[in-house]
Amino acid sequence: MTTRRLFLGLVTSAMLAAGCATAPSPSLQAGPPSTEFPPIVFVHGNGDSASIWQTTIWRFESNGWPRSRLHAIDLPYPLARDDDTKAQPGRTSTAQHMAYLKSEVEKVLTGTGARQIVLVGNSRGGYAIRNYIQNGGGDKTVSHAVLGGTPNHGVQAVKGQNEGNEFAGTGPFLTALNAPKNSRGDEVTSPVRWLTIRSDSNDKFAQPDGLWIGRPGQPTNLTYAAPELKGATNVVIARVDHRETSFSPAAFAATYQFITGHAPATASVLPEKRIVLGGKVSGLGVSSTDPASGNFVNNLPLPGAQLQVFATETLTGVRRGGAVYSKTIGPDGLWGPLVAQPETHYEFVIDAPGYATTHIYRSSFPRSSSIVNLRAERIAEADRNAPAIVTMTRPRGYLDPARDKMTFDGQTPPPGALPGAGVASSKIKPEGPPRSVTAEFNGERATGRSWPASQNHLSVLELTY
Repeated sequence: MTTRRLFLGLVTSAMLAAGCATAPSPSLQAGPPSTEFPPIVFVHGNGDSASIWQTTIWRFESNGWPRSRLHAIDLPYPLARDDDTKAQPGRTSTAQHMAYLKSEVEKVLTGTGARQIVLVGNSRGGYAIRNYIQNGGGDKTVSHAVLGGTPNHGVQAVKGQNEGNEFAGTGPFLTALNAPKNSRGDEVTSPVRWLTIRSDSNDKFAQPDGLWIGRPGQPTNLTYAAPELKGATNVVIARVDHRETSFSPAAFAATYQFITGHAPATASVLPEKRIVLGGKVSGLGVSSTDPASGNFVNNLPLPGAQLQVFATETLTGVRRGGAVYSKTIGPDGLWGPLVAQPETHYEFVIDAPGYATTHIYRSSFPRSSSIVNLRAERIAEADRNAPAIVTMTRPRGYLDPARDKMTFDGQTPPPGALPGAGVASSKIKPEGPPRSVTAEFNGERATGRSWPASQNHLSVLELTY
């Protein structure tokens, strides 16, 4: 396949929040229009979970894709090792990552009876996809592969610099993946059809300067085009950040057209009448060999945790009454089903030994989802004396004051938000008695309550889009 580029302009930030995007041109087609719905397996990135694909799955469903043929994997230990060759508690090697993906693909093939599937990955998830297709037999089981923001040539490519890490462009892992596959020098494995999606210049991990990888002022030996692959269809979307290369409406539109051969009917999330929610409750790990190193993310179940869900007032975050759902989490970590009310905001409260009582506030859910995954948090040592702790977070993108309209508890921009789309959360420590706190991003609004940190409580305002 020849390499083609398509520059997509995101109309405005407000349209992004509303689910609008510029549709790709017909030149993006990878083949004739499909008449069936192949199973799609979504692969999250470093430190993420299956839940990050929620809005993408909703957009596929809004275009008629059967829910039963959309599968998001949940890697138990989603963080990469510092050195891929050395075991590290709570982290996965490239080989382990690929083996897990291969196992999940085989489950989907068996469950659906399909001969082939589509793989869609964000960031590090693209590494597992490439490794599986090149070295794990995926060239036979995968028809299309879509890589959003994957650092295909590393986050830096400086000879001799941390080359044991899988993100090193000059290291053995990426050198092997990028080795020419044919006389044209293609970096992708045939006969799979490949699409890469990147930002024009706003991806924190595709920068000429090492600012976002802790080496400001030092060259990475990369360009903004580092996520592209020779032999793939390479799409460039203006102004999107690292995560929006997969989770923005424009990225969905490009992905949909590449898989099907035609543009989606809509890039919006269409509401459905009956909304049923569920997911998994997870926690945080602590290194047994170096407890002082702090918590690390995992996607393991948190059995014994107590979950309560409350409907809240949209403008204040105050509970409308008693819990509408409660459960003691079992060994599988799963919760649900909860039949949610349209246009209703919810507070999810997790109580678990060794954790703070975690209050997660979410705006209303337009559609059902089985990947409303929830994570219990701990109060950081630096925040122990805070009167209250409230975090605004945007899992599917970053907070860029130069691009987006946002405010947090009346502060514009939110504390810590930096131009250049490199920060995904903001934290404040409100004084005084418990009160309402609001986070807004490009028209989406989530309101919660502050809780006393002295009583081991913290709040998270999670924005969906």
